[in-house]
Amino acid sequence: MTAPAPAALPRRRWILDVAASATLIVVALLGFWPTFAGPAFLPAALGGLVLGLGVAAVAAWRRWGILIITGLVLAAYIVFGGVLALPQTTLLGVVPTLDTLQRLALGTVTSWKQMLTTVAPVPASDGHLIVPFLLALVFGALTGSLALRLRQAAWALLPVGLLLMLVIALGTPDPAFPVLQGLVLAVVSMVWLALRQIWAPQNMAVSVGEVDPARAWRMRLRRLLAGVAVLAVAGGVGVAASAVAVPAEPRHVFRDVIIPPFNIRDYPSPLQAFRKNVRDEADETLFTVQGLPKGARMRTAVMDEFDGTVYNVTDGGPTTSSAFTPLRAGMSPDARGVPVTLKIAVDEYDAVWLPTAGALEDIRFDGDRADELRRATYVNAATGTTVTTSKLRAGDEYTVDAVIPATPEDDQLADVPFAAVPQSTQQNVPEELASLAAEIVANAETPIEQVRALETYLAEEGFFSHGLEGEVLSRAGHTSERMTTLFGGDQMIGDDEQYAVAMSLLAGELGIPARVVMGYYPDENQEGDAFFEAAGDDVHAWVEVDFAGVGWLAFDPTPPEDQVPNDQNTKPRVDPKPQVLQPPPPPQEPVDLPPTLPDDRESEDETVNLAGIIGTILLIAGISLAILALLLSPFIVIGVWKAARRRSRRTAARTADRISGGWDELTDRAVDYGARLTPGSTRTEEAASVVATLAVPQVTSLADRADADVFGPTDPTPDDVDAFWREVDEIVGGLGAGAGFWKRLRARISLRSLLSNTRMSDGVRTLRDAATARMRRESGTIGSSSTTPPAAPESETP
Repeated sequence: MTAPAPAALPRRRWILDVAASATLIVVALLGFWPTFAGPAFLPAALGGLVLGLGVAAVAAWRRWGILIITGLVLAAYIVFGGVLALPQTTLLGVVPTLDTLQRLALGTVTSWKQMLTTVAPVPASDGHLIVPFLLALVFGALTGSLALRLRQAAWALLPVGLLLMLVIALGTPDPAFPVLQGLVLAVVSMVWLALRQIWAPQNMAVSVGEVDPARAWRMRLRRLLAGVAVLAVAGGVGVAASAVAVPAEPRHVFRDVIIPPFNIRDYPSPLQAFRKNVRDEADETLFTVQGLPKGARMRTAVMDEFDGTVYNVTDGGPTTSSAFTPLRAGMSPDARGVPVTLKIAVDEYDAVWLPTAGALEDIRFDGDRADELRRATYVNAATGTTVTTSKLRAGDEYTVDAVIPATPEDDQLADVPFAAVPQSTQQNVPEELASLAAEIVANAETPIEQVRALETYLAEEGFFSHGLEGEVLSRAGHTSERMTTLFGGDQMIGDDEQYAVAMSLLAGELGIPARVVMGYYPDENQEGDAFFEAAGDDVHAWVEVDFAGVGWLAFDPTPPEDQVPNDQNTKPRVDPKPQVLQPPPPPQEPVDLPPTLPDDRESEDETVNLAGIIGTILLIAGISLAILALLLSPFIVIGVWKAARRRSRRTAARTADRISGGWDELTDRAVDYGARLTPGSTRTEEAASVVATLAVPQVTSLADRADADVFGPTDPTPDDVDAFWREVDEIVGGLGAGAGFWKRLRARISLRSLLSNTRMSDGVRTLRDAATARMRRESGTIGSSSTTPPAAPESETP
């Protein structure tokens, strides 16, 4: 049964229902906290909640139906959605623009996919706030309507539970405040239901002659306090249990299926192609950078694992160099330094590694392939590197927002220790490097002095050569065998590839956190220029070392390019050996090129992408249909309820009850069309009310016929029942034929006939008819004909 109209409700009931609904929805929406990495979503969510509850309150006060509520929700979404969910698209943050309306219209379908395909934490922009705003608006209106209109407040808990499940499914595997959410939901729900039961009219009516009102109030208060005590004990037990009962594995959410893990190890280490870049692209302009500050470097890849054959990214956890996630905004919120905006135009560069700089904040693509590149780009915020599976090509352009950290002087690092050393990722390192590293840093006292000693040793004791035509022989590669020949020969000869790997391996033998970085930077005479045209000759590899509280700092162990091995600058060995006949030098090995990826990998990627797209479309369609079904669920429930009631009346066990049910079906439809019936009225009086309101004169004769059939000495025959119901259906059909479309629709979904408390229930009607019929048959006041009107006057009460 429905509750009284809100205008007739006590003020405390009104405040209780609205406050409890708001609290429960806010607690459920707090599950978005990890998704947005903080409270950035709260203004949109709370705004949508206020609008939804406002729609529910006004509609309940005015007794408006589901169609008007749906229209008000849509209007609130369009009018206030721009201000709360898309403020960056409005004029002055208030006036919606055409772009705002377009995004709002598309956002009802695309915002779910956009949130699920963006790695968390998602920024409070790009349309992501539409999801919490829309959920708060819809579920606020639904929960508030059920709470204010129904006597049983427990029905309002159903949408709250559904909202909580949606927030979890659309969120991250890490919960927000699970203990707090569960405790508050349980306490608020139980207190709300308890107060609603205590304040119910049937519980407030106390007989003065039987129970003292003060005593009754004390009993209710004692019962409420006992319930609160039980909740407190249960909450304490739950909190204590949660401290030890940690889930064995993280919960599974939608984004685990929508965003497949990206494996950077599917691509070869770019350091393998270092010598190829120098040889084949020395004079080609690969890309142009505008806005690169003096001293800054464009990095392409960071490698921190050595297996004896190649230096590559670590195949590890979420904070390693292999942890690439889809592109998003606000990737380095805690970065400190000088903010810069770099504009990169691609020319002959065709690799998957994007040249970037500093701590990345955002990357925006331009041109025809902007959307394709954005969807195919993955970022490792810990190393500041970026990859695009679509591969850059000539004509691509993008803008990088980054923070260039300051580089401290050596005296500022005098007392700074190394950062925590991760688990060793170096394998098959030549044995002689451990003793050599210890010998090099023997006189170094501080961490920075140790790193400088390694850097200086390689830069001063070694010689530079790419091994190209006209240069001294220098083999490519950086395997363990190449490192052995680098340190075991008469002279150290190599380029950035060998020296960067050598310094990183020496540092690793000393427990120093080091990694190899590959990228591009201009010569000293070109630093600070407005444009930097990066060519193959500008490719470099260097070493970065992690200092506690400072971060990764760059070091260059490669000798100057003019430090070449010749008779003038070759240093004699300290311990010369007797001259003996030496074997001829080994033949030069071919340049180590990156392995070519098989063609079938591309077809597999396409298959996975197609499956992901289909899954995403199905998921979005499912969510949209679920929300639509949720909005239309009252229509369905009302229709099923009315059909079930009609079927039970039509198939009653006794034929007299079927006649009585037919009359009740007629009066129910009349009530839906606006008739006002007085509780306890006879059929004749009800017929008079229907005729006065709806102008259907044939109802009067039908009331007389129903009395005759129900109160007659014999039960009506099945043919009498069929004839009676046909006449009922004709009258009901006439009511709809004489009304407009909207009136017929309102009558079909009206709750007045189902939950109205202004008329007696069917069970009471049946019992009354049975008792009256028995009394009249005993007194002989009704004739034998089932079609003869009753002899009792209209004023006689059955």
